[in-house]
Amino acid sequence: MVTVAELITYPVKGCAGVAAREMTLGPAGLAHDRAFMVTDENGVYRTQRRHPALALIRPEITEDGALLTLDARGTGSPVKTEVDTDSPARAVDLFGAPFRGIDQGDEVAAWLSDFLGTPSRLVRVPRDHDRVTDGLTPGTSGYADSGAVHLLSRASLDGLNSRIEEAGRAPLPLARFRPNIVVDGWPEPHREDGVRRATIAGTELAYAKPAIRCAVTLVDPATGARGGPEPLRTLATYRRNPREAGGGVTFGTKFSVLRGGTLRVGDALTVTEWAAGEGPGAGGDLGAAEDPGTA
Repeated sequence: MVTVAELITYPVKGCAGVAAREMTLGPAGLAHDRAFMVTDENGVYRTQRRHPALALIRPEITEDGALLTLDARGTGSPVKTEVDTDSPARAVDLFGAPFRGIDQGDEVAAWLSDFLGTPSRLVRVPRDHDRVTDGLTPGTSGYADSGAVHLLSRASLDGLNSRIEEAGRAPLPLARFRPNIVVDGWPEPHREDGVRRATIAGTELAYAKPAIRCAVTLVDPATGARGGPEPLRTLATYRRNPREAGGGVTFGTKFSVLRGGTLRVGDALTVTEWAAGEGPGAGGDLGAAEDPGTA
């Protein structure tokens, strides 16, 4: 049986995750996932790619989404802000795409600016946020890179870490990959790649696209600094996807939400549709890289 092992939401894009044993799943993913985004003064997104210290910021948000708290080691004190969902939204930029966001005020902006060492603002998706995500099954999300739900199996992480350890390097924690739903029970790695439809409790997910891994996976969430070439060096030896532009390495899968509901750790995941030629027993290697050292 394949079951949910962990549920993690990331209220502020690029910041630490919040784990719980029970969460609500809506059209845009787990409750409050990437509902907020740190930007520069002109509304351009900030992520761990250029600001790895974001990983040290720990958000807490009330269940109703009305109060957000940000804390981080070394700041001396957290900042609390009543979430503004009613003020006029302004233009923001996410990877060059135009969106809108509601600015959350000067106090939290000053806290972020001081911590990151550069002028920053915090915005929230407006109520009429109408983003449509891409992939085989389009959906929606907040300020996530793409799909609403990133699903990853423990078997995939174990398979990667066994390769890393064989090369004499230290294994990596799950937090490097920032999944929303972690499942356990598949004996082979990368079974999630072949899932096209699945149900968990009363919810339903549909495959959108593979999760292309980037430099964010190089950031050590415990230090907020880049920690070396792993996991990209090892992933490049067996997880390059020839169907992706530039042969990007993939690890985990993005899903759209067809039906929401309540998820709990321990819930069973049932695959109702597999991709043709895939499913239990298919291999997890996508092909060796020509130059794994430069990934």
